[in-house]
Amino acid sequence: MDANPTLDQLQVFLAVAETGSFSAASRQLNRAQSVVSYTIANLESQLEVVLFERNGSRRAQLTEAGRAILADARRLVSDLQVMRARAKSLKQGLEAEVSLAISNMVPIEAVIETLSEFGKRFPSVSLSLGSGELGMVMDMVSTGRASVGVGGSLPKADDRLAVEKLGHSFMIPVAAAQHPLAQIGRQIELREVREEVQLVVTDASGLTQGKDFNVLSYKVWRVGDIATKHQLIRGGLGWGGLPAALIREDLASGRLVALDIDAYETGEYPLYAIHKIASPPGPATAWLIQALATRLRQCPDKREMTSLLHQSRAPQAKAAAE
Repeated sequence: MDANPTLDQLQVFLAVAETGSFSAASRQLNRAQSVVSYTIANLESQLEVVLFERNGSRRAQLTEAGRAILADARRLVSDLQVMRARAKSLKQGLEAEVSLAISNMVPIEAVIETLSEFGKRFPSVSLSLGSGELGMVMDMVSTGRASVGVGGSLPKADDRLAVEKLGHSFMIPVAAAQHPLAQIGRQIELREVREEVQLVVTDASGLTQGKDFNVLSYKVWRVGDIATKHQLIRGGLGWGGLPAALIREDLASGRLVALDIDAYETGEYPLYAIHKIASPPGPATAWLIQALATRLRQCPDKREMTSLLHQSRAPQAKAAAE
């Protein structure tokens, strides 16, 4: 009988393919590079195909056969993770602790209401709560610092993670009432924002390095988190996009003004729950995810948000006309 590849061999193969080198895979797996090379050589011998080019390049280049086997390896590893997860969930009792990572795009009211009820329903379960921007939530789940994350779309695909849509938020371009852009009182053209300072959050995880979202100005100030960005915009130091749930009171009071910028892509920002396939949510975590989903689905839809924006812009339009 032919020897079948082991799960360990497939995981090593995937690590080399995804990191792009044997040395990077050895660091990720915490194994000696010689062990990684030996494992790949054995896998190639069992499959009777060459998976990586041996041309002296520092990068591990997949052969044509390697690219074909890669899809099969991902599917097999994923299926085994699902099987392990199902077995784990069957024997799993109530968790001792739930570790949660929340993006600042998630409406804070929904988080507070959910956690308040969670504390009453699961008094014996400890809670570890972290927050982050952009790729930080995905990074915290991938590295095991959080058992579940709630945030926006994934910066990159990861076959190890399960993703479930929970609801949505909105990112709205705003400026302080005294800011020059807030005084225009009509749709703002791209040329009019180019020379104004735009405040942008930098992703500390590095997963979105080289990617900018709705960055329109030539003058960019980068900050580490949404809270700092919010305060600087309120102080009139620049303009930028902020989560609608965070600035609802600012818009209602007139402290911040929603900007109608023709080149800014405003729309629903989907929110997802993320966890490792190999670590399925326990009873308390599953309840937490479902409770958040229920509240997020009650958030304003695009029609209601558009109405709110029109109301926040109306005073500025009137002032501009006077």
